[in-house]
Amino acid sequence: MRQKLARVLGGVAISALVFSSAAACKADSGTEEGGNSAACGLKIGFFGPLTGDAAGLGIHMRNGTKLAIDQYNKDNADCKVNLEQYDSQGDPAKAPPLAQQAVGDAKVVGLVGPAFSGESEVGGPIFDAAGLPAITPSATNPTLTTKGWKVFHRGVGNDTSQGPAAGRYIKNVLKAEKVYVVDDQSAYGTGLVAEVKKVLGSVTGEDKVQVKQTNFSAVVTKIVGSGATALFFGGYYTEAGLLLKQLKGAGWKGTMVAGDGVNDALFIKVAGQAVAEGTILTCPCAPATAAKGTFVTDYKAAFENAEPGTYADVSYDIAKIYLEGIKAGKTTRADLLAFVKAYNKAGTATGVTYKFEASGELDPAQVVVWAFKVNAGKVVPDIEIPKA
Repeated sequence: MRQKLARVLGGVAISALVFSSAAACKADSGTEEGGNSAACGLKIGFFGPLTGDAAGLGIHMRNGTKLAIDQYNKDNADCKVNLEQYDSQGDPAKAPPLAQQAVGDAKVVGLVGPAFSGESEVGGPIFDAAGLPAITPSATNPTLTTKGWKVFHRGVGNDTSQGPAAGRYIKNVLKAEKVYVVDDQSAYGTGLVAEVKKVLGSVTGEDKVQVKQTNFSAVVTKIVGSGATALFFGGYYTEAGLLLKQLKGAGWKGTMVAGDGVNDALFIKVAGQAVAEGTILTCPCAPATAAKGTFVTDYKAAFENAEPGTYADVSYDIAKIYLEGIKAGKTTRADLLAFVKAYNKAGTATGVTYKFEASGELDPAQVVVWAFKVNAGKVVPDIEIPKA
């Protein structure tokens, strides 16, 4: 009996030794459930509007980000990366506390965003101080890359490409001789209008409105009275839709041209299909519905057959840059930032080669600007606007 007990106890001891040795080996090898333990549970943040007047733009970007992460997690089920969402509502006033929240979470190693220029202006210094990499899929104010931030990168062209292209479209395609310009006084809208005016030269008239403004009677009177046949609006889709609705209601027969902040299907909903018809919307991007690979099919399958909206494909590709870095063992903010700065590959959705200049701007050779047109209740591609 005693000998049998000794054998049992000895077996238990040996088993314990084997188990502890295996655990030690597992710890030494840096693996956890088959994955890189340092990578498991890391987070990629999306920073932009998910509720509020500009949510239509942000939701598509968030969805593109989420799709990339979901696909990664399917292939790396033993060591997943999580999506953290920061709903700015597109309001610069809400951005600083959200930015502090993001940098305060050590698991967050990269941001897709911020989505808008205003929130980028106030969030940028916070991200930079914390060394948190940020690649925006959509904030286009040119000054964002002049701040000396080391962490900020832009996955599309800025308004020095979009603004002049919109101006060339107005001059060369619409052939409008009288153009009125209006901006919403946001960092984005003001900057975009300034670039358009450089190409147009003298304009028939100009005015300013405010974000969340709903009554545009004063500016409507000025535009109608000016005899302008084209209006360029710098701002976002809610104000653009309301302004155009009131303009058409006053009998204006001209064409509105606006930038990527208006390039969303919700613009048509705000303005009304008949009112929105024929509106021209520019974007420093190619049509998301013409994305390469399986992106469009995958997006529609993941999001109830919804068409991918503006910058959904760009956000997808940006998220995949981070995920590729994490998979390669770049699990700290500093290492992932270095990975982004050295990146030089084509995105599987956009086909754009993501290569960043020292300032954080996308390689100019990769920048394209498209004009889209509202036709029969949908925003459809019109033409790629030729470079000057």
